[in-house]
Amino acid sequence: MDLTLNQKISLCYNSAVGKKANDVVVLDVREISDVADIFIIGGGSSSRHVRTIADSIEKTLRQAGEKEYHIEGYENALWILLDAGDVVIHIFQNETRQYYNLERLWDDAARVSPGDLVLVEA
Repeated sequence: MDLTLNQKISLCYNSAVGKKANDVVVLDVREISDVADIFIIGGGSSSRHVRTIADSIEKTLRQAGEKEYHIEGYENALWILLDAGDVVIHIFQNETRQYYNLERLWDDAARVSPGDLVLVEA
């Protein structure tokens, strides 16, 4: 199954929220970045929680047939980055998220409302 961008966003967002990720934000960075089209940013309360969220997103992508993705930061789990090409997911421990404050760094990006996403189940 080839995922559309909206389907991939929805799967990753729902997977993170399903594992109780804190304050999940979806940023459309197409107009301001060549790195990706979408950033999804969420938080976890501990390294175990951050890994659980990342594992869930990875499993969801794999089950949907997505084979091209890369994961960094899994060992210390202060900030796990899942690069799925056009969608990059950042899962932080809460304190680390506050320190790096990606939402402020990318404040020119349009925020995507969860209500605007196509609901997709894995």
